[in-house]
Amino acid sequence: MGLIMKTKTKRCMLDLVLFVILVAVDRITKQWATDKLANRDSIPIIKNIIEFHYLPNGNTGAAFGILEGHRILFLIIAAVVVLAIAYLLFNMPEDKKFRIIEILLVFIAAGGAGNMIDRFFQNYVVDFIYISCINFPIFNVADMYVSVCTIFLACIMLFKLKDKDYTALEEAFKAPFIKRSDRS
Repeated sequence: MGLIMKTKTKRCMLDLVLFVILVAVDRITKQWATDKLANRDSIPIIKNIIEFHYLPNGNTGAAFGILEGHRILFLIIAAVVVLAIAYLLFNMPEDKKFRIIEILLVFIAAGGAGNMIDRFFQNYVVDFIYISCINFPIFNVADMYVSVCTIFLACIMLFKLKDKDYTALEEAFKAPFIKRSDRS
């Protein structure tokens, strides 16, 4: 039992370090965008395809501006999602095949936390990446973490995991709620 706890503790510490790094990258890019792009013309990265374009007054809604102006709701949802992911990460089975799911969940949690920090401190999310060739809504690094990793996670869940993997996940996530006497 001691070896499992040491492994779990080490794994959780690595997840925490990755989470902090990802949130820091998001914060640094948003600060850069605020400093270098606000009240300025867009900066083309690949002409007529992608550019850095600061969204004045930020995004007060969710993805693509939906539910604009519901700051408290987004703060609550983000906090619940980040806490739920932390629970999942702590209880993730030790099997290495679940490591990619764990990493994807860390990225999703970091993206949620990055945008939650924006909403908490400035009432809006800093968006600055624009795919101009398709007129895609302006987004940020945290949005990329959440969107891309959610797609990968869905693909893994749909096409890679087997029934026995779902059973292992279910058992691991239920375990903390089962009384010790019921586990034997």
